[in-house]
Amino acid sequence: MPRTPGPVLDKAAARPAPSLTTAVVRLISLGILFHAIYSWSIFDIYFRSPLVHGMQPVVPSQQPPPARRLLLVVADGLRADKLFERRLERAPFLREVVMEKGRWGVSHTRVPTESRPGHVALIAGFYEDVSAVTKGWTMNPVTFDSVFNQSSHTWSFGSPDILPMFAHGASDPTKVEAIMYPQESEDFAKDASKLDTWVFDKFDQLLAEGRKNATLEALMRQQGAVFFLHLLGLDTNGHAYRPESHEYLDNIAMVDKGLRKAVAALDSFFENDESTAFVFTADHGMSNQGNHGDGNPDNTQTPLIAWGSGVPLPAKARGARSQDGLTEAWDLADRLRVDVEQADIAPLMSSLIGVPYPMNSVGVLPLAYRAGTVKDRSVAAFDNARQILEQYRVKSERKRRHEPFFKPFARLAHNEERVAAIAALIDDGRYQQAIEQSQELIKLCLKGMRYYETYDWFFLRSVISSGYLGWIAYSIVFILRAGAPHTGKAGLHKTDTTVIVFAATVFAALSLFLYSKDSPVLYYAYIAFPVYFWTQCLRHRANIASLTSTVLRNRTHAMMTGGTVAFYIAALEILVFSYFRREVLTPCLWALGLLWPQTFPAHVKFQNRVLIASWGAACVATSVFPLLSAEKRENPLLVCAGGIAIVASGVFAYVKLPAHIAPELPESTPFKAKAITGPQVAPRQPVILVEIAIAVVSVLTTLDTTFRLRAKTGLPLLNQSISWSVLALAGLIPLVDAVHRGQHYLRRLTVLYLAFAPVFVQLTISYEALFYVCFSAVLGCWLSLERLLYEDGSAYGQMTSTEQATRRRRVGGAPRSLQINDLRVAATFLLLTNVAFFGTGNMASVSSFSLESVYRFTTVFAPFLMGALLILKILIPFSLLSSTLAVLARALDLPAFALFLLVLATTDIMTLNFFFLVKDHGSWLEIGTTISHFVIASAFIVFQCLMFAASWALVGKVLVPPAPRGRSNRKER
Repeated sequence: MPRTPGPVLDKAAARPAPSLTTAVVRLISLGILFHAIYSWSIFDIYFRSPLVHGMQPVVPSQQPPPARRLLLVVADGLRADKLFERRLERAPFLREVVMEKGRWGVSHTRVPTESRPGHVALIAGFYEDVSAVTKGWTMNPVTFDSVFNQSSHTWSFGSPDILPMFAHGASDPTKVEAIMYPQESEDFAKDASKLDTWVFDKFDQLLAEGRKNATLEALMRQQGAVFFLHLLGLDTNGHAYRPESHEYLDNIAMVDKGLRKAVAALDSFFENDESTAFVFTADHGMSNQGNHGDGNPDNTQTPLIAWGSGVPLPAKARGARSQDGLTEAWDLADRLRVDVEQADIAPLMSSLIGVPYPMNSVGVLPLAYRAGTVKDRSVAAFDNARQILEQYRVKSERKRRHEPFFKPFARLAHNEERVAAIAALIDDGRYQQAIEQSQELIKLCLKGMRYYETYDWFFLRSVISSGYLGWIAYSIVFILRAGAPHTGKAGLHKTDTTVIVFAATVFAALSLFLYSKDSPVLYYAYIAFPVYFWTQCLRHRANIASLTSTVLRNRTHAMMTGGTVAFYIAALEILVFSYFRREVLTPCLWALGLLWPQTFPAHVKFQNRVLIASWGAACVATSVFPLLSAEKRENPLLVCAGGIAIVASGVFAYVKLPAHIAPELPESTPFKAKAITGPQVAPRQPVILVEIAIAVVSVLTTLDTTFRLRAKTGLPLLNQSISWSVLALAGLIPLVDAVHRGQHYLRRLTVLYLAFAPVFVQLTISYEALFYVCFSAVLGCWLSLERLLYEDGSAYGQMTSTEQATRRRRVGGAPRSLQINDLRVAATFLLLTNVAFFGTGNMASVSSFSLESVYRFTTVFAPFLMGALLILKILIPFSLLSSTLAVLARALDLPAFALFLLVLATTDIMTLNFFFLVKDHGSWLEIGTTISHFVIASAFIVFQCLMFAASWALVGKVLVPPAPRGRSNRKER
C-alpha cells in the first residue's frame, strides 16, 4: 500500500499542552525535599566526623627526642609505582636513601583520594569526613589538632589550596607560617614543575635569611621545628598530561634533584649535626586517566621514605615474597619494605621530634621506622596507646551521657587495669611484651571508637529504609489514585482520627527518643518523612483495597499485571548491576533495538521499515560505547569526526525536516507554508543554520585549542572567549526560540539537540561527540516508534478503528489514565538514562572523567568550576532524554508529568539496593564505589525533578499532533 500524506489538521486537532496541577507540583516539591535530605543520610550513617574534643595531650616520654627538627616533603599526586619502579631509576637521590640511609614502604591512603583529606591524614593523623571535600579546600569545617600545631614553629611552602587550613587551625596564629604562590600559578597549560622549583627556591631563601637574621635562626634551631614542602607540580602535570607522560616522569626527576639540594642545604645550615629527621611521601596517587578521588590502587598507593635522626638504617628483606608482588616488580626485593596506613605518619613525625601527638590522631606508630633500643620503642608504643585511649574515653563518656539505653564496649570495661599492666611490664624490663600489649590496646581502642561511631547504625538504617519504602508506596498510591482505572467510590478518610493520632504518637515518641540522645536536627526530618508517607497510605487504604480488588477480579489481567511488574523490577535490578559493569548496557540495547520490533504487528513493521531499521542501527551503534574504556585519551581525530557528524546531522535536519513535519502542521501555525504546486512543506529554519555555524566554529576552536595546549603555548584568550560564548549561546538560543508558539515537536527537539551540541564538542576529548549523535538518534527513533504504536493501539490493547478515531479526535478532554503497559516506557527511559550517564564514562568513579575536558574553558585550577563543567557534560544527554520523555507523555495522551511521576515513584527501588550494598569494610575501592553508587542514585532523583522541570519549560508548549493515519494505523476492515 503506497504511503500517503496524512490529513491536514486544524489547530484544535493537535494535543493541547496540559497544565500542571497543584497536587503534582506539591508531590514533586516533596520528592525533591525528601531526596535532598535523605541523600545526606549516607554521611550521617557512614561518615560522621570522628573528631571529639576535651582530650589531654600526650607528650612522648623519650626525652630528649631522637631529632630536633623535621623536614616533611609531600609530592602531591605521586604514585608509588612511578617512583619505585626499576629500582627508583628516575630518582637517584631517593634510591641512595632507600639503599643506604633509611626505610621505605607504601603508604595506603583512603577515599576520597583528594589533596585536602590526604594532608589531614598525614599531618593530623585522622581520616576526615568525606563530605569535607565539598566544604572547601582552604578553611576547616571543624577545628583539629596537627603536628604543625604542636610544633615549636612550622614553615610551610607551596599551594594556597593546602597550606592555609593548617595555619587557620593553629592555637597560635603566628606558629604556622604559610609561604604560597598565587592561585593563578596553578595553570594546567604551563609547565607545572615550575611550582616545585618555586618551593625549593623559597626554601633556600629562608635558609639564607636565617644566616642573616639571628632571631629567625634561633627560632629555626628550637626543638620541634618543622619545615614542610608541598610540591604540586606532579599533581598538576598528572592531570594535564597523565602519569605515563614524560612531563610527569621528568617532574619526578626534577623533585629528586631539588630534594637532594634542599637536604644538603639544610644539613649545611645546621652544621651537619645529624639531628634532622626527613619524611618524603605523597597525599594521593594518580589514575591512568589523570585523575584521583576514588579507591583505585593507583590512587591509594603512595610512597613513603624516611631517614635521618631517629630512623633506622635499611634492613635486608627476609626472602619472603611480598603479598602484592610489587616489591619484586620494582626490583626492590632485597630491601625490607614496611607499609603503613597514611594516618600512621603523623604519630611517627611527633615521636621523632618529641612533640605531643595530635589529639585526634588515630594513627598507629610504625615502630619499624623508629630507631633506638627496644625500651625506647616500647615506651613510644605505650605513649601511642595512651593517646588513642584518651580519645576512646572521651567518646565513651560522651555517648554514655546522651544515650538513654547505654551499652558500653565490653572489651574495654577495665581499661585502667590494662594501662597499669603495660606500665608494669616496662618497669620490669619486659619490653617486647609491653609493645605487644600496647598494640593490642590500640586495636581495642580503635574497635571501641568504631563501636561508638556505628552505635546508631541499626536505628538510622531502619528509619532511612522505612522512608524510602514509604516514598515508593506514597507516590504510587498518588499516581494510581489520580488516574488508574478502578471501580468503586472509595476515597480519602478525611476524618480518620485514629490514623492521625497514631501517627502523631509515633512521631512524638521518636522525637523524644532523639532528643534524649542529643541528636542533630536533621534526624528529626529523617523520622518525619516515613511517618508522613505511611500515614497518607493508611488514609487511602480504601483506594488501595478498591484497586487491588479490581486487578484481582480478572485472573488473566492479574497475571499479566503481576508479570509486567515483575519484569519492571527485574529491569531495575539489571540497571543496578550496570552501575558495577557498564558492559551490561550493551546487550540491553541489542534487545531493545533488535528484539523489541519483532513484537510489533506485521502491518506496523511493513509500513515503517525505514524507521525500524534506523532504530535498530541507532541502538546497535550506541551499544558500542559502553564497551569502550572509560579511560579515554585525547584524540583530535575522533573529536573532529564527532563534530562532522553533528554538522552533517544538522544539515540533514535543515533539508529534510520541513517536508517531514508539514503534513502534521495545522493551517494556522506560523511554521506552515503552502506551495503552489507539489507537496506541502514548512519554511526553512534560519535558527538551525545558525546552530550549524556555531557547531562548525566550536569544532575548529576545540581542535585549535587542543594543538596549542599540546604545544604548551597556553590557552589563547580568543579561544577561551569563544568557548564561553558558545556555552552562553547554548542556553540563550532555546530561550529565544521558545517565544514561537505552535512549533512542531521534532523542530523543537532538533533546535535543542543542535543548541547543546557545540558545548558538548567543547567538552569532548575523544568519542563523546559520536556518542551524542548516536544517542540522540536513539531518542528520536524511540519517540517516533512509541507514537506510532500508540496511535495504532497495538501496544495498548486491541482497539477498533472507531475507538482510535475517538482518541484522535480528543480535544482538550481529560487525558487517559496510566496503564500497566506504560511501565515499558518507564523501563526504557531508565535504561536510556543509564546509557546517558555511563555511555562515555563510569559516572560511579570520580576518576573516570578527565580534566582535559574543561581545558577549553579554563586551565587554572578551580575545582568547583571544573566540577560544574564536568557535571554539565554529563547532564547534556540527559536533558535531551528528559525533553523527549516530556514530548512522549504528550504523544501518549498522558497527564502532565505522568511518566515522570511513574519513574520518580519506582526509581528508589534502585536506591534501596545501593543503600544496603554500601560497605564499611573491605578494600577502599569497594567502599568508595558503593558509597558513590548510593549518592548518585539518591541524588539522581533530585536531578530528575530539576531536569524535568527544565524540560517542561523547553518543550511543554510544543505541537504534538497524532501520527498521520497512513504512517501507523492498521488497515480498517
